[in-house]
Parts: sequence; structure tokens; C-alpha cells
Amino acid sequence: MTRLIRSWVESANAPDTDFPLNNLPYGVLSAGGVAHCATAIGDQVLDLHALEQANFLDFGGALKTGEWNDFMALGHAEWQRLRNILTGLLSEGAEAEGPLRPYLTPMAEAHLLLPFRVTEYTDFYASKHHATNVGTMFRGKDNALPPNWLHMPIGYNGRASSVVVSGTPVRRPMGQLKSPDDDAPYWGSSKRFDIELEMGAIVGQPSDGPVTVAEADAMIFGYVLLNDWSARDIQAWEYQPLGPFQSKATATSISPWIVTAAALEPFRVHTPEREVPLLPYLEEPGPMLYNIDLEVGLTPDGVTETVITRTNYREMYYSAAQQIAHHSSSGCPMRVGDLLGSGTISGPERENRGSLLELSWGGKEPVELVGGTTRSFVEDGDTLTLRGAAVAEDHRIGFGACTGQVLPARNWPKEG
Repeated sequence: MTRLIRSWVESANAPDTDFPLNNLPYGVLSAGGVAHCATAIGDQVLDLHALEQANFLDFGGALKTGEWNDFMALGHAEWQRLRNILTGLLSEGAEAEGPLRPYLTPMAEAHLLLPFRVTEYTDFYASKHHATNVGTMFRGKDNALPPNWLHMPIGYNGRASSVVVSGTPVRRPMGQLKSPDDDAPYWGSSKRFDIELEMGAIVGQPSDGPVTVAEADAMIFGYVLLNDWSARDIQAWEYQPLGPFQSKATATSISPWIVTAAALEPFRVHTPEREVPLLPYLEEPGPMLYNIDLEVGLTPDGVTETVITRTNYREMYYSAAQQIAHHSSSGCPMRVGDLLGSGTISGPERENRGSLLELSWGGKEPVELVGGTTRSFVEDGDTLTLRGAAVAEDHRIGFGACTGQVLPARNWPKEG
């Protein structure tokens, strides 16, 4: 395991910061209303757009586009070159301290934007604990997993247009709902609005045709926290026979910082032992998951937060590299800026479940919050906060927070 790389930005040396020099995540800062590529260091944001404009950096203008897609397209050598340059400039004792200080903005004052242009979005269903919990609720324990589940990562194509950055409010969706007492649906707002604790993998290199798991792993630029908001009651009525549609299209929230695969490299772990052998194209050449602690906090409007779940990314049955390899196996091209949701990340115990659907067992076992109130699903005014970090002995590689507050439905057209 690596040790902390000390920086002249003192806050980057604190053991509880998400953003030590070992991390160097990439985001987009609003600078006077203009989107600027940036990196986080301690409690500061370093404006890389301005540094390239001032000739401290030279990446052919890729850092001056207001999004990370063009830089990702440059490839691994340039990814590593920028990381090496920034590490040198920000290391303790570096001569660049004086010249670089004017390009720092306090994190508390920074307005962060969506860090990359999402070209496509695919969401998976790849945690065995989550799939078993959900399957048990709806089909019984003996038929919890579909017959194909242990053989391939199951997914669906979602909406890139509704991916939003942390802090963006999410409006409760409306849609067709099914009454248990009537065969006909009615129009109304979702009563079972839910969150899904996920990681999102960002494709940084394109493919044209099938790729191996090793090639897929090398294509991944980095990872974000991801909340795949889900209207369970809309989903229950619509998902047969083609799967989720409107129930998942409301919003997908992601954290504002892309934590690079390079920063996470020391935290690699293996996927779990397989219950049945995978076909050769899904076999992994090495550890493809990461040891990342995750949690979700729920804060009703004006009330103290309750952490409702804690789990770890290592609980996934399929890695992001396997998901990309499977996605491309039909010949489907992957593009720079593609976002792949891991699927809900749940662990073996109740306190490790990554959605309220599981935590409340479909509403039958409400979750108790600070102050004595309870939740079966998300209510208007609630703020959900995802956090995650890979933890080493003397530092952590964190993602910051991924938050979203739920607003009331627009009620258009009116319910009924």
C-alpha cells in the first residue's frame, strides 16, 4: 500500500481529507460562469484551464474545453503525464508553490459542474446480495436469481440526458401506477421513490468491436459515486417485458470529482469466488474491483442526518471491466464519455443494503431515523448523500459527496 505524498497545500496532508496529493481527482469548476477543468487538492480546487492558458501546462488545449472528454481521448500516456506534472508541482517543497497559489479556489466557495459529457449511460444489476434480496421479495428465496444472473452481468440502456451533478435537486416523478384493487393503471406521483448506491465507471478510450476484460479495464479513465434514482411503483407496472424505462429516467446523480483508475490502483481486490464458471470472455486476468468504503446519509429537511447504510464496492459480483467486455461482446462500440453504473451495491447484512427497497424490505420494515421518524422510501424534502473512500494507513482516496434533494412532483398532468 502506498504512503501519503505530502503537499505544500497543508490541508492535503490531513488524514481525513478526501483529496490528498495521492488522489488528484478531476472535475469542472465554474469560473466566472465559464466551465474550467480543475483538480482537487485538500480543501482547495486548482484551475487547470487557467494553468494551461498561462502555459504552466500544455495538453493541446484539452484542458480548456470545459469538460474532460477531449483530455480522456488523448490516451494513457497523457493521462499519466498530467498526473506526474501535477504531483511535481504540488509536492511539498516544490518551487511552484508561489506561482500556483493564485490559481487555487477554496472548495467551500467552488461551484462544481458535471465533470464530463455523458455520451451514453448503461446501468447494471451486478451485486449478488442486491439481486438476491430483490428477487426474494418478488419471487421467493428459491427463485431469487434469474437463470442467467450467474453467467453474465445484466444491464439496460439508460438516459444520458438525465445524468446530473451532485447538488442538483431531483423532482419526484409522475407516471402510470397500478392499484392492487384495479386492473387499470392510474396517473400519479411515485409513492415508492428510492435511491440506489452505485459506482459509475467512465470510459476514457473507445472500442470498435469486442474487447477482453484486460482491454476493458485499460479503457476506464476513472470512477464516480452514482445514485440511480428509481421509482419502484412505476417500475413494477412497466418493467414487463422489456425492463426499466420511465422508472429510471428521472435522474442519475453523480459526484463532481472523477477519481482516476491510477489513484485507485493500490486498492485493487478480486471479485468473489464464482458459483459457476464464467465463459472465457468474462474471465479476469487479475483483481478488477476496489476496496472502497461506501455509505448513504438521509437528511429530512431541517433534521439531523442518519447514515442508513454502509457497504463496500468489493461486494460486487461483476467488475466494471467485465461489464464493458460483455457490453462490447455483441460488437457494440464504446465511446469516450460512456458511463456505466455498477448496479446497487449491497452487502450481506441488513445494514449493508444499498437501497431503501431492501433496507425497508419493500416497506414492511421501515428504517428508523434520528429523532424517531421512519422511512420506507424517500419523502419530499429529503436529501440523500452518498460518500465513498478507499482508505490507506495514513491517507484516503475519497470521492467527496454525491447529494440530491427530492422536490415535490410537478403534478402535470394532474393526478387521477
